[in-house]
Amino acid sequence: MNTKRFSSIIFTLLFIAVVLGTVWGIARPLDREYAVRLLRWGQSDVKDYTRFPERTIANGGSVSELEQNLHPEWFSEVTYTVGGETYTTPIDSLMAETQTQALIVIQKDQIVYEKYYNGYERDSIVTSFSAAKSFNSALIGAAIDRELIGSVHDRMIDYLPELKGRGLDEMTIRDLLLMSSGIQYREDENMFPLLGAPFSDDAKTYYYPDLRQLALSIRAGEEPVGQSFHYNNYHPLLEGLILERVTGMPVAQFLEEVIWKPAGMEYPASWSLDSATSGFEKMESGINGRAIDFARFGLIYLHNGRWNEQQILPGDWIIESTAPDPSDMREWAIWTNYPDQGIFYKYHWWGYHRPDGHYDFSASGHLGQFIYICPKKQLLIARFGEGTGKVDSYLDVLFSIEEMVPNP
Repeated sequence: MNTKRFSSIIFTLLFIAVVLGTVWGIARPLDREYAVRLLRWGQSDVKDYTRFPERTIANGGSVSELEQNLHPEWFSEVTYTVGGETYTTPIDSLMAETQTQALIVIQKDQIVYEKYYNGYERDSIVTSFSAAKSFNSALIGAAIDRELIGSVHDRMIDYLPELKGRGLDEMTIRDLLLMSSGIQYREDENMFPLLGAPFSDDAKTYYYPDLRQLALSIRAGEEPVGQSFHYNNYHPLLEGLILERVTGMPVAQFLEEVIWKPAGMEYPASWSLDSATSGFEKMESGINGRAIDFARFGLIYLHNGRWNEQQILPGDWIIESTAPDPSDMREWAIWTNYPDQGIFYKYHWWGYHRPDGHYDFSASGHLGQFIYICPKKQLLIARFGEGTGKVDSYLDVLFSIEEMVPNP
């Protein structure tokens, strides 16, 4: 649920500052490129995949077909809140008003609802934003299954030894997946008003043209390793470095080999890169594909790792990476009201305790990208969009859609 709130004023001020620095011979080439990106591209949006270079993720020769069994009668009015006030609106009207690109609902492997809005079609490209982090989690699980990584309890420095002596030697891969590393991280909203945000780690981990170099510059923060949940985009970057080293291939290629082709994806996809020179996947975001294929990824999890007649991911990894941990007593450094709302965080999956005692989980990204999974109802909801409108929480919309679908 990463958000990036970079105003045009901030970008303009940053650009002026860096231009002056360049004239004085202060700014480095990478920093100059970073500043130009901030000014030229501005606030992040769903068309960023057209701006960054990319690495193609090919699909295989066989598509896993999904049967349609449409039930328009199930989907009428959706309930949500705006400014704390509850509203009920026809689902198609709300989807159009909230800049939705695609809404797909699948139950028991049958498409029961599939609609596209605002000029989008089934073959239109949508982007993941932070939903990519859930793919990272899957790839870590696949690497463990292939014995390329020992376990989530391995120390990060066993794979990235150049980070020894930074106060993070005891940090494990599990700490990365749980967002509990203790790595220093400054959100843009917590920086000095206007001038500070472009120097935040939120901005750097999105726009910096050499994310490998940036990731290897990390330092310990004030939070002890493993003590606090703190959403931090250095975690997926470090996971990407580990995956590169243990697999000997680009992360996008590993995704292609272990998930995209075996799952029978309908279309090729791509992963945005930090730059053509560096060629490192934007691990914190930037998987670009079609909504129907993002849904197929979710179906792997709904089926405990098995899909398209293959065990793509280990079943025990699916449970370990998504199920709530009753012993999790971490503090939440930010968003401290989430636990009170029944929200938890596991290995780059957001989890939701539901009123009847079951839990759901989702891959979630900026501007309302969701691959939402309800195991109890054998249900998946894929929603992608250019924004979320004025709705207080798009989770309310997903919960309302879930309630529309009868138990199987």
